[in-house]
Amino acid sequence: MKRTFTAGLCVVVGIVCSIASARAQVVTLSLDKALEIALSDNPTIVVSQLEIERQDWVRKQTIGSLLPNVSVQSQYSYSIVKQEMAKGLSFGADNTINNQASLSLPLYAPTVYETLKMNRTQMEQAVESARSSKISLTNEVKKGYYNILLAEQSLEVLKESEKSIAETVANTEAMYKQGLASEYDLLSAQVQLSNLRPNIVQTENSIKASKLLFRMYLGLPAEVDFVLEGSLDDFADEVAAATVPTDSVDLSANADLRSLEFQAKMLEHQLKLTNASRLPTVAAFSTFIYSGNDNSMNFGEIIGGSMGGPTAPTTKKEWWWQNPLSAGVSISIPLFSGGRNINKAHEIRNSLHQLSLQRDYLTQSVNVQVESAFNNILAAKEKMNSNEITVRQAGKAYEIAQVRYNAGTGTILELNSSELSLTQAKLNYSQAIYDFLAARADYEKVIGKGFEN
Repeated sequence: MKRTFTAGLCVVVGIVCSIASARAQVVTLSLDKALEIALSDNPTIVVSQLEIERQDWVRKQTIGSLLPNVSVQSQYSYSIVKQEMAKGLSFGADNTINNQASLSLPLYAPTVYETLKMNRTQMEQAVESARSSKISLTNEVKKGYYNILLAEQSLEVLKESEKSIAETVANTEAMYKQGLASEYDLLSAQVQLSNLRPNIVQTENSIKASKLLFRMYLGLPAEVDFVLEGSLDDFADEVAAATVPTDSVDLSANADLRSLEFQAKMLEHQLKLTNASRLPTVAAFSTFIYSGNDNSMNFGEIIGGSMGGPTAPTTKKEWWWQNPLSAGVSISIPLFSGGRNINKAHEIRNSLHQLSLQRDYLTQSVNVQVESAFNNILAAKEKMNSNEITVRQAGKAYEIAQVRYNAGTGTILELNSSELSLTQAKLNYSQAIYDFLAARADYEKVIGKGFEN
């Protein structure tokens, strides 16, 4: 029993360890890998793909309206009380069986033809909507990725500053005990260290919040943790070598403008569909009837005879069967509908005019967005180049101030100021890289090329 208990305990421990290992699973994500996961697992992308599938079913429903429509109907009736004429003369069968098959085939259906054209546009619109969702999601994933790298790099800078200031506090405290530094110097160094701590906590919280949002974009389960590959500094060379196009930008792939184009196409289809509803429709039809009746047999005799039971008739009964077959062509011509179609056409034309005005205004707005993205890219690039020089200068100034303070020729104010300037220069440098990458991502979204890059 002890051996069995020990073996069982080992199994349980192994299972718990495997579950803990699964829950602690950590994956390393590059930007390309993150985009790949998001574009396959994000719910908005899945929904857009399902919408494309739904539009395909809608198109097949419309095609079904042009195919033959066949129906079969069967009916049995028993006359409990027959209709009578004068002097007790009655007519009609006691039992009647009626079987009917009908077939109809549209020959000319203008509304169906226009609906099919509209279905094709609806399918294209669903595909464009899926493309637009991918572009927006790509923009969000890229900026989320860059934002996490910015926060992590900022945290690293702040912790380096915290370590440097802590060393200054320790040195100042030792100098104070030896009478080489004043109490003011010690308090000033301690205050600067204390003031830095809230910024570190805020940055750590920012990283957590950014990761939660990024996890949502990728659709990652809660038990899977992730770390991002590389750092923001890895993009510095790319930013320095980047160029901004000076030629006019092609906005034909802009998702918002294309969405308005499809809305206009849908309104045009609705207008044609409204006009088509005033045209005649032609259909072919055919009907086959197989019916019979008998004035002498009742329902029980029929059932008994078919089952071979005791109620089977002892004498042969004759049924009178008929099988007429007919075929023809029907035409339906709408003459008057209360002016609904005419008023509907006027309404659609009014909507088309509104849409045209919206497109003109949106085109101007998109051009402003492109110009703003250009300016942000150029400004971020210039800031990065400038801050790169500033970081070197601030680092050298801090080294000088530190040597002067340790030698007793400098003040704590000089040291604190130089350390703060160095920290701020590093943060500004990282922020400039992020601003460039974010502006480029926004530019790619505006021109509709985001997820293809």
